[in-house]
Amino acid sequence: MKLGFIGCGNMAKAMISGILKGKLVDAQDVAAFDVYQSAVDAAQKEMGIKALASADDVVSFADIVVLAVKPQFYADVINGIKDKVGQNHVIVTIAPGQTLAKLQGMFGKPVKIVRTMPNTPALVGEGMSALCRSETVTEEELKTVRSLFDSFGKTETVAEYMMDAVVAVAGSSPAYIFMLIEAMADAAVMGGIPRSSTYTFAAQAVLGSAKMVLETGKHPGELKDMVCSPAGTTIEAVKVLEKDGFRSALIEAMDACIKKSKSL
Repeated sequence: MKLGFIGCGNMAKAMISGILKGKLVDAQDVAAFDVYQSAVDAAQKEMGIKALASADDVVSFADIVVLAVKPQFYADVINGIKDKVGQNHVIVTIAPGQTLAKLQGMFGKPVKIVRTMPNTPALVGEGMSALCRSETVTEEELKTVRSLFDSFGKTETVAEYMMDAVVAVAGSSPAYIFMLIEAMADAAVMGGIPRSSTYTFAAQAVLGSAKMVLETGKHPGELKDMVCSPAGTTIEAVKVLEKDGFRSALIEAMDACIKKSKSL
């Protein structure tokens, strides 16, 4: 199997790093192209992959081609490579809002496409990715693509209509959590903890809480109640969060994210 990336930004590098660490593909069987030559050169130096001169070269080289560019560039990229994409290629997309029907229309012919939505924690091997496929993609081909994404986190196969919600709950959500950690750290500084320690306190609390949800199988509300002692400190904080619309702000933010994804 040969793997090619059109676009070599942070997400592409995170994916390549995870795939190579998982020993799913040898570095010599991974190639990338980016309009910014420095990005490809850096990836080649860091990971030993091939740096190619054009998107066409990536398609000629690879069996699986990952379109790792911003959604607004998809039409131009696909227009440039569609004549070289054959029936044995599998195209993997990672951009929000690019439906299978829209992508097939851009190619102007039946093409094997796996639509995905990864997130930036893939950079540390803790990504969360969703995948759906076109009818032309076989179970074995989907399994192969999913194994690549499993190398840098967790994956779920979903129906395509769920993908815009996946963008909100997984693709974009790291930004919400970073804002939460930043706010918690600021409050801790107000409480007298040195700035150098506050991010560790806050981030580890978030990490541990997430692991409790994943590993205990308990409902988040039940886990919250376990922390809230009668007449204690935590329930006072929870009361303020409820009063100031913590939940509704998150729900409204995610709803806005979903609507934006659908509009792309």
